[in-house]
Amino acid sequence: MKKDDGNLRVFMKGAPERILNRCSKILVNGEQIDFTEELRAKVNKANSDFGKLGERVLACAFADMPADKYSKESYQFDVKTWKNWGLKNNSVADYADVEGHFPMHDLTLVGVVSLNDPPRPKVDLSVQKCRSAGIKVIMVTGDQPPTAAAIAHKVNILKHPLKEFNYMVKELGMSEEEAWNQSTGVVVHGDLLAEKHLKEEHLPEDDPNKGEFLQEWIRKPEVVFARTTPSQKLLIVDAC
Repeated sequence: MKKDDGNLRVFMKGAPERILNRCSKILVNGEQIDFTEELRAKVNKANSDFGKLGERVLACAFADMPADKYSKESYQFDVKTWKNWGLKNNSVADYADVEGHFPMHDLTLVGVVSLNDPPRPKVDLSVQKCRSAGIKVIMVTGDQPPTAAAIAHKVNILKHPLKEFNYMVKELGMSEEEAWNQSTGVVVHGDLLAEKHLKEEHLPEDDPNKGEFLQEWIRKPEVVFARTTPSQKLLIVDAC
């Protein structure tokens, strides 16, 4: 950054839940201040509110790098192993000794931005035709759960959002058992799928209980998988 004594700057954007836990400061009126729990709650609410409108949300952050240490002429940046940095404490201190490191934590949050990416025309009619033919439509997406639920509702995949399992637990205060028995739909986060799958890795392939949790999810009339990875999509297809 020429106007800032030649300093370099790291820019990062991505899913809010991935970016926010890397931030220790937030930009307010041009000033970097501590990212307090109160401010985190405000940002998370904005993210949730945008998501419930069916909008895709990105968080943006940056970190300035001291010019005396990080020089584009002489410093050899390691751009291959950064995904392994900060796994212990989400802190730059965790990888300060790594050769070629640069800050991927203790960032300053600039804010969140929402993008309107509406479903294609007549998708809702196509889904309705599938239902009429006895075909069950399951939505699998990389969007976060609130966005996925809102879009699924728009296209007739989640026809009864007030009877979705997570809504009944979080908004109506029902117990998980009661909500599960009464719900007609469920929105599953990919992280939960990964967590449950990992716990069953030790089970043999012919164990009848292996993957039962996934079968239980897809038995629901209305099913949405959110924040899924390619490998998780394969698990879902296999379960179907």
